[in-house]
Amino acid sequence: MITCPNCNTQLPDGSVFCQNCGASLAQQGAAPAYAPVQPVYIDPTDHTAEFTAEDVSANKVYAMALYLLGTIGLIICLLARKDSKYLEFHSRQAMKFIVLDALLVVASAVLAFTFIVPLAASVCMIILLVVKIICFFNVASNKSKEPPIVKNLSFLK
Repeated sequence: MITCPNCNTQLPDGSVFCQNCGASLAQQGAAPAYAPVQPVYIDPTDHTAEFTAEDVSANKVYAMALYLLGTIGLIICLLARKDSKYLEFHSRQAMKFIVLDALLVVASAVLAFTFIVPLAASVCMIILLVVKIICFFNVASNKSKEPPIVKNLSFLK
């Protein structure tokens, strides 16, 4: 049973209008009986939730060094790593950068007689440097995302 808000008459469930005063029983501005479900987007490249807060705080500096120091940072990280999943993730990402940097240097050296290849390699190295800086700031803000250009490389998954 429902009650009419206008005259307080008891009415059967499902009534739309009051039989006594004729008032509408639908609430003004009421939400629909169902709530539309908004799709939730989960970023498949964001691995932040996979690591514990203790692991992140204990190894954050090493992860930053990976992106700042390149190969030297990787060596330091591999020596300092104490079974840390967090450092393992960032080490794999840094290794991808190191491999790409090495390939660009080799391509520039081998094809140095052309003008286009060393120029294109230089532009690519600048782009990789910008992505490394983005990774550094992601680590500083406790995020573990796969970097934009190197996430599509299938090795070191």
